[in-house]
Amino acid sequence: MHTTVIRSTSRLVALGIAGALLLTGCASSSGDSSDANPQTRSGAAGYVGAQDAGEPIGGGALTFGSYSFPSSLDPTKTQAAGSTGGTEMAAIYDTLVRSDSASGSFVPQLAKSLTNNADFTAYTVTLPEGLTFSDGSPLNAEAVKWSIDRFVAGKGDVSQSWLNIVERVDTPNETTIEFVLKRPWRQFPALLSLGPGMIVARSSDAGGAFTPIGAGPFTLAKFAPHEELILAARPDYQGGKPPLDTVRFVPTSGAQAQYESLKSGQIDMTYILRDEAVIKRALDDGYSGYLSPTGQNGIGTINNREGRPGADVRVRQAIAYGVDPEAVNTRANNGLGTASSELVPVSSRWFNNTEGIPFDSSKAKTLLDQAKADGYDGKLRYLTTSEPGQQATALTVQASLNAIGFDVTIDYATDVTDLVRRVYKDHDFDMTRGGAPVGEEAPYINLYNSMASDSKNNPSGFADPEMDTLITAVQTAPTDDAVRDAISKVQEYANAAVPYVIWGPAAVLTAWDDNIHGVTRNITDIMFFDEAWISPK
Repeated sequence: MHTTVIRSTSRLVALGIAGALLLTGCASSSGDSSDANPQTRSGAAGYVGAQDAGEPIGGGALTFGSYSFPSSLDPTKTQAAGSTGGTEMAAIYDTLVRSDSASGSFVPQLAKSLTNNADFTAYTVTLPEGLTFSDGSPLNAEAVKWSIDRFVAGKGDVSQSWLNIVERVDTPNETTIEFVLKRPWRQFPALLSLGPGMIVARSSDAGGAFTPIGAGPFTLAKFAPHEELILAARPDYQGGKPPLDTVRFVPTSGAQAQYESLKSGQIDMTYILRDEAVIKRALDDGYSGYLSPTGQNGIGTINNREGRPGADVRVRQAIAYGVDPEAVNTRANNGLGTASSELVPVSSRWFNNTEGIPFDSSKAKTLLDQAKADGYDGKLRYLTTSEPGQQATALTVQASLNAIGFDVTIDYATDVTDLVRRVYKDHDFDMTRGGAPVGEEAPYINLYNSMASDSKNNPSGFADPEMDTLITAVQTAPTDDAVRDAISKVQEYANAAVPYVIWGPAAVLTAWDDNIHGVTRNITDIMFFDEAWISPK
């Protein structure tokens, strides 16, 4: 049996669907600071605040405070996630399909339709007739295949996942692309919602230097790295000219600074990551947005590579047993978050009742002593930024581990971009706080990214053939129950191998002023602005 989803081209229909996605009610507008907001208490993901504002109004400029401002708009160079440039790139390229927050499935975005065969080993994307890039060149099946081939050859962020699952890509006619898989995967469209699905024009590579040319709702007007990115509405966008005239992206510096910029009117929208106290204030003050209480978003990333302390599994185990997630939650989140060491939180559809590693300082000390007896000097360098929540986590880890015999020093990155470079590119760290969220839409992707031996997004360098097999079982599981069972086995193995340590889920809030409407969320908190508009305050 085929699953078919057709994209409507009506703005009014699209806005009606967006209004129906209000999963968690409205945030308080009273501005009080009572106990934790219902949004964070429930653990439910979804839109918060007022969304339905009637007919869209054309015109206006929206300013977005980026979390990690992109240094490149090439999908092969920049990870397609809301925190790392995915929202910026989606405004230029769109994605072939996107996740639907209400159903948990995938629906067309740039594409016209998406279908699959009965055993989820083949998927077909159909394009609208006459689709073009912003330079006027045709966006047909051949252009899609060329862009995806370019992405994979350029080793984009999920390119290895693509190579591991896709047998071939066929283009039987101008508007049809067929993806034949090596094995079943029910969530394969997730890849078409990320970097591979951001289709760049062949002319982007003309002249030797990359030029961002896509078929999305906006085109590049100005890109000054580390300063600002300005995008202009595209009059001939397939869904009609977007209501907004421009979208401007600017760098930000930590959750508190982001929120202060939002309150002062310097920005209209921003991405607040892992700071429960700031997220609570934003919700209590009545800001709209999308809340993602994401499992495994508060983790201790340990460098497993040769020559690092974490290359010894006993050191990793000592760290895992030696830091109490409750202590991290108390100091870094003012007790507002959830402390747990499981891969997926209780609120997740993939929760499986398999416990993580418990806090046990005695066991931690025994493991550390064993490593020291074999020559380890106990020294550990913890990389962080000076942002208050990150710094509080670093100090908690330092105190906890020093108490059992480690010698932890704190190393400060200049900002988030510097930290990302040192962790993902230079591997210049022993330990840091990071995130490897197990997404509700496609848990395999995040488990693969964070733990698979051949993953390019595995910052720890952890490599284990048994874990690779267990993660593949998550991908091929035929039912939701089978996915939960497969994740349970990954949890059990991770408890022994400790690729990284888990301190609990951490919320992400993409917050915006209550006069911003029509924003649509995609997987990894990428936001779409093709239907976004601004009403008078």
